[in-house]
This record gives sequence, structure tokens and C-alpha cells, in this order.
Amino acid sequence: TASSCLLLFPLLTAPPRTDSAPLRVEVDSSRREVVVTAGPFRIAHMPKGMDHGQMHQMEGTTSPLLRFEWPIEAWFRGFELEVSDASGKLLDQRLVHHMNVMNFDRRQLLYPAVERMVAAGSETGTVIVPKSIGMPMQPGYRLGMYVAWNNTGEADIEGAYLRVRLKWSPKNLSPRPLDVLPLYMDVSFLEIGETDSYDLPPGRSTKSYEFTLPVGGRMLAAGGHMHDYGEFVQLEDATTGKVIVRLDARKDAEGRLLKMPTKYFGITGDGIRLREGRRYRVRADYDNPEGQTIPDGAMGLMAAAFVPDDYAKWPVLDPNDPNILKDIAALERIGKPGPGREGTRQDEHAGHDMPAKPSTAQPPAPGGEHKH
Repeated sequence: TASSCLLLFPLLTAPPRTDSAPLRVEVDSSRREVVVTAGPFRIAHMPKGMDHGQMHQMEGTTSPLLRFEWPIEAWFRGFELEVSDASGKLLDQRLVHHMNVMNFDRRQLLYPAVERMVAAGSETGTVIVPKSIGMPMQPGYRLGMYVAWNNTGEADIEGAYLRVRLKWSPKNLSPRPLDVLPLYMDVSFLEIGETDSYDLPPGRSTKSYEFTLPVGGRMLAAGGHMHDYGEFVQLEDATTGKVIVRLDARKDAEGRLLKMPTKYFGITGDGIRLREGRRYRVRADYDNPEGQTIPDGAMGLMAAAFVPDDYAKWPVLDPNDPNILKDIAALERIGKPGPGREGTRQDEHAGHDMPAKPSTAQPPAPGGEHKH
């Protein structure tokens, strides 16, 4: 629009690659969005009966990493996805099986892996948290974006574009938003570099993962990701068995996943208290009616907006950590031919060509200061 203030960043200047789509980053100040547009893509159709694991072995079903830098100082507070054809006509968002954005300048709390700042499935929809909270972002943060397609139509789609609107609050917002960081919990954690998909047995099944929380804090919101036939994903106190958060899947009459909820817990209040050193369990339940095991047919993830009690205790990303290097190496395989192209655990994110320079980015200190 005429009132929009767009700061246009040119196409990435890396040498051209045959397995990567051009990418454009714009800052729309009027709508307070960082708009990332990638394409054109060829979205290969999936033959009927293909399982989730086989999907990643086909060309045109998974992109490699699309790299870019976050351009402004702001609080990240949500996202919206759009898929369009070559003429600009919007296509069904369910073409996106899952999409992920990684921040290579910040580490996760539970796992020695780079931060997954966005993890969206076809069931996620638009996600926006209130302006009272946000994820602190600095100019120059190195990000990567990847998408897995889910084209169940009869033909390939040529010339498709993906647009991701990353919504932000300005640095001068008053009152100042509360700093939150993503707390990522995965029922299928095996080791860094392994996929987090797992085989889904027939009938009812439960899978869980226990962890000890290294930093206490408050959980202000939570969302989840599952596959078809998922019942719920929940967080439990592993000592008492008490259910802390339960996210029930919304499905159609055949058990196909339609949507996973996002829940908020007193955004302007205390939220849900999680305690340092306490044992917790993330759990996913399924009910598979097909009478046979579905290879790589399940995932169970919960991601929360988390306010640490002490930001200084948040682990710093060490670029020389063997697990970090293993995580990055696994990310590099996604979308490329050959074994292991399904890539890493944690929503099967992708990566490419990480710079060798050490990362000095730190989690935000209280008051919004960033240590460098």
C-alpha cells in the first residue's frame, strides 16, 4: 500500500545453487512484519499410500535451507504462511506439511542444538502472541528456513512460492514486552542428528520423553505438532504424574489431523511455573485404525513461550560443540539426494553452509540488554 514502508533486501549473494530457490526479505514497517518470500518451487505430488518417511526420498517434496539474516532489532511475536502459484493466486496452505525457521546464533535449553524459533505444521495456522511478550531479536542473527511439502493432488505444481510473514513488535514499544525464549520438547528424542519421526503401531499407543529442567521459569503459551491419528500431546510432572498442559488434536471423522491448539496461560500474569531441577515428561498418544504399522508415521512435539528465572543460566551456543556440529551437519542433508536426506530430529529442519566464525550471541539479559 502507499502507506507501507518497505526496506527491500536483495537476493542472497551466495553462488547460485541448483537445489535452492531464490529468497527475498522485506521489512514492512506499516504491518510490522519481516516478509520472507521464496520460490519458485516445483512441488512434487505424492503417490497415494506414500508414508511420511518415503516422502522425503522424493525430489520436489522437501526444500534445502533458505538462508537469510534477521534485519532489525525487535521482538518476534508470531507468523503467518502463504502459498501461491506463479500468477500470485493463493493455494491451499495444507500444501505445507511443516515449515521451520532456525536461529543459528542461539541454543536450545534442553538439547545441544540450534534454536528452532518457528515450528509450524499444516494444522498450525496463523500464530500471534500478545504484544506484552516477544522473542528478542538482533540485526544480523543468522536464520535458516526450510519447508516440507504435502501435495496429495494428481500432478506436480510448478512455479509455487512460499511467503512467511514474521511478525514483530518495535524496540521502542511501551510498555516493554516481556522477553520469552522457545522451550522445545520432543517425545522422540534419540540423539542429535536423528530424525524425530517414529513408526506408528496399530491401535492405541503412547510415547514419552523425560528430562530435568536446567533453568526454572514460567510458561506463558504452548502449541504442539502431531500427525494423523494423533490424540493429544501433553506435559506432565514426572514425579507426581500430574498433567501440566494438555493439547488435544482436532481431527476429522477418519482421524486425519485438522488442527493443534495454542494455549495461553496468563500472558500478563504468572503463567505456569516450571521448576529448576525438577523432572518432567512430554507425552504423545495416538490411535491408529489402519491395522498395521505406519513407518515414520508419528511425531509428538510441544513448544512453549518460556520466561527463564535467570537468563544467565541459559546455555550459550558453542560453535565447536560436537553436538552442535552434528546438528548442523544433519540439517545440511535435508532436501538433498542420497541417504539421510530426511535430516535431523526436531521437526526435520534443514540447514546449509554455516559460517565458520564463532557465534557470540547470548540470550537476553534482564532488562533487554544483549551481551556480545
